[in-house]
Amino acid sequence: GSEAAGEQAREEEAEDRLKEHMDNLLDKSAKTRLMALQSLRLAFSSRTLSEFLLQRRLTLTDSLEKCLKKGKGEEQALAGTVLTLLCLQMGSGPEGEEVFRSMKPLLISILTDSMASPGARQSCATALGMCCYIAAADLE
Repeated sequence: GSEAAGEQAREEEAEDRLKEHMDNLLDKSAKTRLMALQSLRLAFSSRTLSEFLLQRRLTLTDSLEKCLKKGKGEEQALAGTVLTLLCLQMGSGPEGEEVFRSMKPLLISILTDSMASPGARQSCATALGMCCYIAAADLE
């Protein structure tokens, strides 16, 4: 019993940290946003969080969209990577497709923007390709 309770407490603590990182994506400080993106990248690539993310995908997608629109270079590149991992977590169902469909125009915009940093463009290209492969319902 106490082992299960300890696991539950660790799970809740991890979710609280994830919520905090998600909140920090909207911080005024670019450094805080970068740290939040790095933490989310690590969390999304090391654990399956689909249930947790399912409930928060719209909020997270909006926050990532702001990072991609307002951020520069490294922030855009990290946001693209986190978006790719979000698509992987959501999978090929309607939720993943919804995330992809909402972000596709912005990803294409950054990818084709010659003023955007090469890292940001590469990350957006990867996000576009991976999300399309995983979540696009339309074969075109």
